[in-house]
Amino acid sequence: MKILVMGLPGSGKTWFSERAQKALECAWYNADKIREMAGDWDFTQEGRQRQAMRMRHLADFERSQGRIVICDFVCPTEIARKLFKADYTIWMNTIQEGRFEDTNKMFEKPENVDMEITGYLTDGEIRDIVRGIAQRGQEAASG
Repeated sequence: MKILVMGLPGSGKTWFSERAQKALECAWYNADKIREMAGDWDFTQEGRQRQAMRMRHLADFERSQGRIVICDFVCPTEIARKLFKADYTIWMNTIQEGRFEDTNKMFEKPENVDMEITGYLTDGEIRDIVRGIAQRGQEAASG
């Protein structure tokens, strides 16, 4: 199962993903770390689409190995979200504006998400959420 944790910079994507990864004991890719490894800091529309594909390829590999994988990144446009092709999307809708004006202008509110988080959660709440996601993934895989 490929989980996308998306939202504006500063919305809590990495904070949530770090805790979810521990609860699920799964793979986790953080966009900033992946951009650093790729040496690609292009935040244009094209650069963001390239990043979505880069994250997709990493996530697809993990999924092909039977692993759950979390990818946390802004994924600001509908095109980028379609390119990534998440099995489950969590929108960290905890802030109205991020710290980068170009990202704020580019960000398109997602229309179809599996879960919208509007406030910060306790570790226990995160564990409950990811247990439900994992169960859903197991049911989808067996059914």
